[in-house]
Amino acid sequence: MSLFTRRSRSVVTPLDGVDAVLADLDGVVYQGPNAIPFAVESLTRVAAAGTRIGYITNNASRTDRQVAEHLSSFGLDVAASDVVTSPQAAVRLLADLVPPGSLILVVGGDGLVDELGKAGFRVTRESADEPAAVIQGFSPEVGWKQLAEASFALHRGIPWVATNTDWTIPVAGGIAPGNGTLVSAVHTAVGRLPVVAGKPEVAIFEEARRRFGASSPLFVGDRLDTDILGANRAGMPVAHVLTGVDTAKQLLSAKPDERPQFILDDLRGLFEPYPATTFSKDSSTATVGAATVRIRGNDVVIASAGDNRTDLLRAACAVIWTSGRAIYGLQVPEELYAG
Repeated sequence: MSLFTRRSRSVVTPLDGVDAVLADLDGVVYQGPNAIPFAVESLTRVAAAGTRIGYITNNASRTDRQVAEHLSSFGLDVAASDVVTSPQAAVRLLADLVPPGSLILVVGGDGLVDELGKAGFRVTRESADEPAAVIQGFSPEVGWKQLAEASFALHRGIPWVATNTDWTIPVAGGIAPGNGTLVSAVHTAVGRLPVVAGKPEVAIFEEARRRFGASSPLFVGDRLDTDILGANRAGMPVAHVLTGVDTAKQLLSAKPDERPQFILDDLRGLFEPYPATTFSKDSSTATVGAATVRIRGNDVVIASAGDNRTDLLRAACAVIWTSGRAIYGLQVPEELYAG
């Protein structure tokens, strides 16, 4: 699904025709302990309009109740049932791989342990207990000993489920290693890969769609390789906000299956009329609002910067993506991605 496929539907705003907004958390609603500017006000406005909001997170270190309490501390009205976590999706996958009530080796935090208990599984941290499977998710406390126990158990050939494989995670101090780095360490030791529940895999999106009974959801994320890719795989329109991990530089070079339908500065953009993109007859020039960008030979040229940097980025993405050319074969002016 490309950025331009919805133009024929005469979209007024990204919320047009949407019956649920499914929002990623890190980089969209908050960063570390702090709310992202305009996120709370915008989500409150979505809820006031009668649209259901679900919060979707790959982070496995906290329970749905803990996440709901964190969001509520910002003034949002959030119940635990409004939060869909990768541990929830992972436990649903696990239930198809092992008998009910099985003993499961956990690498991770409270979020995983809590969901396993709800599903009737027993928990161990020791390979010597001969667990039926290993389930792995992020927690800041995960260290070598837990990774080693997982490796010992997995060498017996038992199932392995990972909540997600995010390489990085945004925290208050900056960008830190995510669960993908920890999964990779175990993969290196055991020579095989886990079944993955979280973004960009479809399982967590299906869990959210089922939970909220959504037939026309809009997903909002900040990462191309998890949020945008996953929503596209799940057949959900997706808005990318420039408040998290991936910014203009990554968008310009996005792979076809990692391209959003909407590019927004922040969540206020959900309510703003989304500008149409127009192309020249040969598609070498794209215009959004007052911004025009063209490709001339191997050069990406700003014909008109306009007065809106996001429209300029939208136009640049449109012409580059439509060209079908790899970004490394083009000369892109720094003005399109700097700052």
